[in-house]
Amino acid sequence: MGRKASVVRKTNETEISICFDLDGSGKVDVLTGIPFFDHMLTAFTVHGFFDLEINAKGDLEVDFHHTIEDVGLVLGQALSKALAKKQRIVRFGDASIPMDEALSKVTIDLSNRPYLVYNFPDTLRSKGEFDAYLAKEFFQAVCVQGAFNLHINSYYGVNEHHVLESIFKAFGRSLHMATRIDEKILGALSSKGTL
Repeated sequence: MGRKASVVRKTNETEISICFDLDGSGKVDVLTGIPFFDHMLTAFTVHGFFDLEINAKGDLEVDFHHTIEDVGLVLGQALSKALAKKQRIVRFGDASIPMDEALSKVTIDLSNRPYLVYNFPDTLRSKGEFDAYLAKEFFQAVCVQGAFNLHINSYYGVNEHHVLESIFKAFGRSLHMATRIDEKILGALSSKGTL
């Protein structure tokens, strides 16, 4: 099918290259310099049945923000490029994923209307050096550059790792659902005729 894309972004703060295949099998080769983030991106890829290669170098001595946000920007651009005109896709995806005591739901509309709703427990702040707010920055960047509606709701959980991992897995599953081809759909799935 050929629904894959490669994107490179180089700034004074980061250098990111991503190869993203929507019709992959869960192959992952991710190196961001942030082990917990690599773990989350791996969960996203495996549970979305994508193939993903990321090589990211950033100013980690400052903090993780630039690298995480820029990976989100480039992944969103790669998704947009891989989907091209979003023809024949199901468009909507929804997944609820538990991880032990945590439960999260992610809902997607590949609508060309970027918007993020992010409900994360206020009591949870960080996973080691990985501040939980950085996940929101990542998802904001992905949905804006990918031009889609993204609703993330963490219903409950007390372990930051479990909550974040349930979110990233649900993101992978819901994006997989939304990007599937349906032969019954002619063009874009919209009453307007276009997205």
